[in-house]
Amino acid sequence: MDNLDYGIIGNCRSAALISKTGSLDWCCLPEFDSSSVFARLLDEEKGGRFEIVVDADYEITQRYKKDTALLITRYRKGPHVFEVRDFMPRYQKRDGSFHTPPEIIRYISLLGGSPEFKVRYDPRLEYAKGETQTYVKHPFIVSLTYGDKFDTIFLYTSFNKNAIVEGRTITLEEDGYFLIGYNEKLFKPTVKKMYVEMERTKVYWLNWSSRTPDYRKYNGVIKRSAITLKLLSYQKSGAILAAATTSLPETLGEVRNWDYRFCWIRDASMAVKVVSDLGHKEVAQRYLRFIVDLIPDKDEKLQIMYGINKEKQLTEKILDHLSGYKGSGPVRVGNAAFEQRQNDIYGILMDMIHTQLLRFPNDIENGEELWSLTKGIVWIVEKHWKEPDKGIWEFRTEDRHFTFSKVLCWVAIDRAIKIARIFRKQRKIDKWLPLESEIREEILEKAWNGEVKAFTQSYGSPYLDASVLLMETYGFIEALDPRYVNTVKAIERELSQDGLLFRYKNEDDFGLPTSSFTICTFWFINSLFRIGEVERSREWFDRVLGYSNHLGLFSEDIDFKTKRLLGNFPQAYSHLALIECALNFSRQASDQQVLTSLQE
Repeated sequence: MDNLDYGIIGNCRSAALISKTGSLDWCCLPEFDSSSVFARLLDEEKGGRFEIVVDADYEITQRYKKDTALLITRYRKGPHVFEVRDFMPRYQKRDGSFHTPPEIIRYISLLGGSPEFKVRYDPRLEYAKGETQTYVKHPFIVSLTYGDKFDTIFLYTSFNKNAIVEGRTITLEEDGYFLIGYNEKLFKPTVKKMYVEMERTKVYWLNWSSRTPDYRKYNGVIKRSAITLKLLSYQKSGAILAAATTSLPETLGEVRNWDYRFCWIRDASMAVKVVSDLGHKEVAQRYLRFIVDLIPDKDEKLQIMYGINKEKQLTEKILDHLSGYKGSGPVRVGNAAFEQRQNDIYGILMDMIHTQLLRFPNDIENGEELWSLTKGIVWIVEKHWKEPDKGIWEFRTEDRHFTFSKVLCWVAIDRAIKIARIFRKQRKIDKWLPLESEIREEILEKAWNGEVKAFTQSYGSPYLDASVLLMETYGFIEALDPRYVNTVKAIERELSQDGLLFRYKNEDDFGLPTSSFTICTFWFINSLFRIGEVERSREWFDRVLGYSNHLGLFSEDIDFKTKRLLGNFPQAYSHLALIECALNFSRQASDQQVLTSLQE
């Protein structure tokens, strides 16, 4: 694969990536953050795959079933046509709970002729640390490993099991299926049962998508991005993952490789705010429960990130037996950043809570807990906002007074005051207003660089940083304030290149950045829109949409020259920012239509 040309399937318990030619190259079971079953993505030789193999005469196309997470790969050779319909079962049961088994179904649909294919079924359990042995049994094919940890996976199928294991040609004469399950089934699967599972899952996604409003502009990309964010949500706890993968490099050949199968407070809060803006309040409610449950003590500091089951220790380890994506090691599991201090998380979380209180005032189950959380966050920010931190970009060396962190400390207090107004807590408002003013005044004085004529990355720094574009988004400064307009222009001059943006261009722990961080380009597009350069903003947006993969999915990074997708995939950050930009253009189109109607 020359690009991240993968589709994601999932059921809010785990996820899998399937290539545009139908190879299942990444999957962890039974949970998102479990050890991998297939990891060809991280080592083409050792990682393991489940590949549908056809001869070179077949034309292969891939798409999603509209408004669903069902991925359809079609193989055509003249009159011989079949489809592989990949999904992970998800639907609501009669008792209201969700059916989300740790399994993948590959439903094979015969559309014409007598197509032929082979199967390369090669699971490598437990990150391929040890040998995985595969055996044909009467009801299933079982694969197991006795390496560092015993583990098993089961494959049920309507096809000849020996032919599958031996890689022999299979002639398709009727519909069939493969079911990869973490657990042994109590009842034998059948083609009919698999079809019913597919239809129930399809209906679930159609119903979920129907709650997303239709928009005049960019409706398709908004809905696909919304489904992608939903696929990165974890049903059990309410956590939102940053991405479904680990160790996909920001730049090929470098060591900027991280495990993103965790819940960052910042990323998740931003994603939840956007998804709830589309009307999906259940995602926000479960995430708020996740946050409230994390803070048993009123004075306990938030970590910047947690495991999807609320784990606090996320020790980083290197899997040196895997070569890494395109040879770009190391492969990491866990993430040492969990120990960092990043002061911006409080403001982003408070902004999200305030938004939910405004959006669903009569539907907040845990108002008293949220008020306690609000007071606790103010106490933490009041004590620590003057201290340096690692910042949004997680510099692993020295702490600095990052502008974005300071602005978000202001946001934390500003939103706390607004929440206090909702709860009619006047004494707290009077107490917190001076703190809000103090933080604001310091930022305006120390973050502005008179020589650069822009707000810069940190106090006293000459370097520009795309994160300061969010000063306007969070209401710290007006869009048409000359200082903000100058900052947007300076960032364009210094950080834009070939239709994309750097996060920053100064050296970090690993040298000079060489790829574009996708969300930063969307932030810039949004900033152009806000300062009134709407047409240029739309031109940028349309161009960037063309850099997605064949299914409209984005990773964390994009190579400036080749436009190749890089970094972990699919990236929640990228898709939430894409939605924000698309909503701007769609709402503007609706406003223009209303204005035209009034004039007529």
